Amino acid sequence: EFAKDLQAQGRGVVEAALAAAHMRFRPIVMTSMAFTLGVLPLALASGAGSASQRAIGTGVIGGMLTGTVLAVFFVPIFFVLVRRLFKGSARQRQFDAAHAHQHTEPQERHA
Repeated sequence: EFAKDLQAQGRGVVEAALAAAHMRFRPIVMTSMAFTLGVLPLALASGAGSASQRAIGTGVIGGMLTGTVLAVFFVPIFFVLVRRLFKGSARQRQFDAAHAHQHTEPQERHA
């Protein structure tokens, strides 16, 4: 969403994706760390039933780390690829035309 807004403001696709990724990096990592640290006791469980708790905890932590990597690196890459792939589509041209009118200032008319 951030990248689409930046692109609508006139930035290039790659520049918008990089700026959006930079803005979203800290919130994504902080959320992932909080969740991972919350599940860490499950992965480090000991005592009765600890084998199943460790299996669940390890799987959940692995999934969160994988999701974080995908969100940080692959989402911006896929955004650029999809935008370039559908750059010439009719929907994109309509979207660009609609947003171009919002971001242009009216020119003065000389009599």
